[in-house]
Amino acid sequence: MWLHASCQIQLGVPVATPLILMLTPQSGGQQRVANHRQEFSPPLAIREFIDSFGNLCQRLIAPAGNFSISSSVDVQTADEVNTCSGAPFVEVQNLHENALPFLLPSRYCESDRFVELAPQITSGCAPGYDQVAAIVAYVRRNVSYTPQTGQQIVSACEVHEQGNGVCRDLAHLCIACSRALSIPARMVVGYLEALEPMDLHAWFEAYVGGRWYTFDPTEFSPKNGRIAIAYGRDAADVAVFNQFGDPVEIQNMQVSVERLSGPPSTS
Repeated sequence: MWLHASCQIQLGVPVATPLILMLTPQSGGQQRVANHRQEFSPPLAIREFIDSFGNLCQRLIAPAGNFSISSSVDVQTADEVNTCSGAPFVEVQNLHENALPFLLPSRYCESDRFVELAPQITSGCAPGYDQVAAIVAYVRRNVSYTPQTGQQIVSACEVHEQGNGVCRDLAHLCIACSRALSIPARMVVGYLEALEPMDLHAWFEAYVGGRWYTFDPTEFSPKNGRIAIAYGRDAADVAVFNQFGDPVEIQNMQVSVERLSGPPSTS
């Protein structure tokens, strides 16, 4: 399917402020980017770089006053995400080096705190994909998905204790439990077709059977169209923008995703 997605952000900037943006999807996996457009008001120069997780980022200095960012993209993506019940566990010594950072505890995914719970959740499951699916089912049963309620980022331990959270929080818990079983797991932020209320969305991927598979504990169907923007160990790595210095006010943020009837015209 073809999707057109956009994100507009209006900021109130007290003083000229360095920003790092992460709003640019790349081709790979189950998606192919056809067009990407980005505009800034007022216009300014940017520098692009690739971060340690392979995400395309932009560096800029936002001028004082009202500043807006507009990003839109046309992407061909799979009609549904790949699933593979029974895909086997990959022993750590056989993992590709790129997967190794996603085995370790991170700021919001304290996998070392779930070394007892994760085996209990997955008891009787074949090692690999089926264990991750059992973790997702456990989180859906025990943690309520409450969109637009999480202003503060909480860790896997905190969301497990409080029993509710936004998409990002549920993903943190699934990631931590997966890593506790030595299954690499990474956070994904991006666009999701038919998300209500519409916003940017977070899910996660686990590495089993020699590849990354998508999982979403918020119960959205695997048939929903997804556009991945960024990957990281947890939410600290995949913020759509980071500001440095005096606080910047988000005055407005609008996200939209629509399915196209066919390939878009190239720009």
